[in-house]
Amino acid sequence: MPQTPPFAAMFDSSGYNRNLYQSKEDGCGGLYYHDNNLLSGSLEALIQHLVPSVDYYPDRTYIFTFLLSSRLFMHPYELMAKVCHLCIEQQRLSEPVQDKNRIRKIAPKILQLLTEWTETFPYDFRDERMMRNLKELAQRITSGDEMYRKNVQQLLQNLLRKLATVSQYEEVLAKINATSTDRLTVLKTKPQSIQRDIITVCNDPYTLAQQLTHIELERLNYIGPEEFVQAFVQKDPLDNDKSCYGDRKKSRNLEAYVEWFNRLSYLVATEICMPVKKKHRARVIEYFIDVARECFNIGNFNSLMAIISGMNMSPVSRLKKTWAKVKTAKFDILEHQMDPSSNFYNYRTALRGATQRSLTAHSSREKIVIPFFSLLIKDIYFLNEGCANRLPNGHVNFEKFWELAKQVSEFMTWKQVECPFERDRKILQYLLTIPVFSDDALYLASYESESPENHIEKDRWKTLRFVSKVTHINK
Repeated sequence: MPQTPPFAAMFDSSGYNRNLYQSKEDGCGGLYYHDNNLLSGSLEALIQHLVPSVDYYPDRTYIFTFLLSSRLFMHPYELMAKVCHLCIEQQRLSEPVQDKNRIRKIAPKILQLLTEWTETFPYDFRDERMMRNLKELAQRITSGDEMYRKNVQQLLQNLLRKLATVSQYEEVLAKINATSTDRLTVLKTKPQSIQRDIITVCNDPYTLAQQLTHIELERLNYIGPEEFVQAFVQKDPLDNDKSCYGDRKKSRNLEAYVEWFNRLSYLVATEICMPVKKKHRARVIEYFIDVARECFNIGNFNSLMAIISGMNMSPVSRLKKTWAKVKTAKFDILEHQMDPSSNFYNYRTALRGATQRSLTAHSSREKIVIPFFSLLIKDIYFLNEGCANRLPNGHVNFEKFWELAKQVSEFMTWKQVECPFERDRKILQYLLTIPVFSDDALYLASYESESPENHIEKDRWKTLRFVSKVTHINK
């Protein structure tokens, strides 16, 4: 069976490598090319273009792009059913007596297509209808020639292992979320002597940056490429009766990753607002500045941005007396790097630099690129909103989907990097499970540290203290 090349090999610098496996120019009607690039086609013709034959195998960039974008028009199980039907009909796999020579020519290609689908989009197969079609097609191949039974078993075992792993990961996430409580409640119920803070748990900012990178890479790794598309799925205008694939569960790992960014921002703000003494708060700020700087050096832009966001929250930024004790020069440089002006020009330049470094890397550390995730989602959203899925003649706008696939495939390369740093379970446990302040608790702690400066702040402080007192009495 042909080996699947890495994602980095799918797209060259000028666009798309169209000729990895393709052995003939497609002569199927309903496809429109310009300069040998597929620009549009009817949905049926695009499905046919996915199906291998004895003397044809689709280019890998096409397979990835179509499997990624087709869910905007139909459910994956519907596509799988069509692919199975075409394979069985066109290769005469339903005949009681089959030509073994023919089977040996087509079987490796069908198995390679199924391998690419199950390896790149394994979450599609959480749907029992997908599994049923996969097993039926695999059974047709093995009944024609026993020599492929081992390949089929390996494919199914690898798929089931991946699905079991993601189920375990989602269970762990659910447990973490279930144990999450408001830090204020913890502060009021535990004596000061046994309360911990981030510097007590990890006094080295470089180590903390490395542990943050562990969390980022683990969570990135579980996001399926299809989640980027499914997050923005709209009703297909040519489909009269159903909304296509808008199930929230289909993007849960992506959503969990966004929630992690928010948690880290609130954790940073909590750690800064919690200490009673001004010099301790200043020390925590300087500590997080060093953590953020190391995240930048590693290429962990998501944690970097979460830390900056936490420091820029109003309850933190209003602590003027605390900030007066901080050497802010390093923070100013980091803020400049993540400045949102000119569509995050400085950050995008740094990201390109990190991406270039990863392409020529000699170590795992140099390969790390963790993008500012919310901006990546925003870019994909605007690409999706800015171009129609269909052209006026009803053709699928494949030019748009080449661009979408290019962005998502870059992410696929980044998420496959293994974290080179040693895991510290104690620090990871703290980062993932320690309760954080809510917005109200942050403001309350901030006002307790540095008194309100105007009538609006004074009124808010008064209200928050009253609510806090009532809540505490009721508990």
